[in-house]
Amino acid sequence: MKSVNRQKAAALQNAAIVGADESDEIGIVPHKGVLQLHAEAALNALEDAGIDKRDVDGLFTAGPGFAASLQVAEYLGITPTYTDSTSVGGSSFVIHVEHAAAAIAAGLCNVALITHGESGASGGRRPGAGRPQQDPWFPSAQFEAPYHVGGPATTYALACQRHMHQYGTTHEQLAEIAVATRKWAALNPKAMMRDPITIDDVLSSRWISYPFHLLDCCLVTDAGGAVVVTSLERARDLKKKPVRLLGSGEATTHFTMANQPDLTTTPAAISGPLAMSMAGVTHSDFDVVEVYDSFTYTVLVTLEALGFCAPGEGGAFVSGQRTAPGGDFPLNTSGGGLSYTHPGMFGMFLLIEATRQLRGECGDRQVKDAKLALVNGTGGAMSSTGTLILGTE
Repeated sequence: MKSVNRQKAAALQNAAIVGADESDEIGIVPHKGVLQLHAEAALNALEDAGIDKRDVDGLFTAGPGFAASLQVAEYLGITPTYTDSTSVGGSSFVIHVEHAAAAIAAGLCNVALITHGESGASGGRRPGAGRPQQDPWFPSAQFEAPYHVGGPATTYALACQRHMHQYGTTHEQLAEIAVATRKWAALNPKAMMRDPITIDDVLSSRWISYPFHLLDCCLVTDAGGAVVVTSLERARDLKKKPVRLLGSGEATTHFTMANQPDLTTTPAAISGPLAMSMAGVTHSDFDVVEVYDSFTYTVLVTLEALGFCAPGEGGAFVSGQRTAPGGDFPLNTSGGGLSYTHPGMFGMFLLIEATRQLRGECGDRQVKDAKLALVNGTGGAMSSTGTLILGTE
């Protein structure tokens, strides 16, 4: 294991994120299709990096639709010589960064473009997207859908109920996360929901799937996002300071809820220690943390799985607005999927925000002297995770 980690570390630490941006419009964008959101974000990220699209020779993407990378390459008018369409839900783009770094280290590409575009609000799932819950060949359709388990709200709600039963986690503790995240969104002009909310507001919002109220659940929006990865040597000659990749880990444990090893944890318990060990850092070293927040429970259980607190202690850990602006644990500083944007696969936007924080580009929500960030994406029904440690030089 140590030998493998040294090899991975050498690959990652020779790569950097050099460009990051969203599509021109995010939120509710009914007049633009998925490919346009991909393309706008890609061109904006390349402009941010100071790299011409003709220099892109590696393309990484995932999402609804058949042959996503082929369609994005054609739409952009590029001819990559290396492609990766690893698709494991919302963690995909975080995992793509590790794959891009490995490809660059192996000489398979020089400039990796990672893109995402999704019309979660305006387009929903396009015909042919393929929903396992509706396809009788998939186990989830045979053994879970008949019992009304299948959509994200139902699967995460089931897991959250177990956590509440096992550890005594409360609705109020979950609401702390939604309130703190909205405070960050209020400082982000691109965030969709910026009006302040209280714990009482969360608890009085309508039920979606017990124990989740409306404000425990992420937004459903349209958005595109992209990041550009290249070698550290090349990155140092570009117009902005590089954001270095210091460590990474990825893991998958299940697809169906019936086969989830433990409803009260996620594969971040595997990917997190791998990334932190590779980077040689500890929990107290981080200046900013960006984790997937499809639901308030996703945040709480991820913090536990990553080891920031012990199992069952997540509720106490986030209480007292500790993760809000001014707190001692800056978390999801863009406003997250709960208040900023969430087109369906949010991991890309964790990367964008972490990059901006480490560059000092976040204005009123900037975390002072941010030099080290942890990013953790979650996909499926807490099925997959990708963890990255990002830092400045």
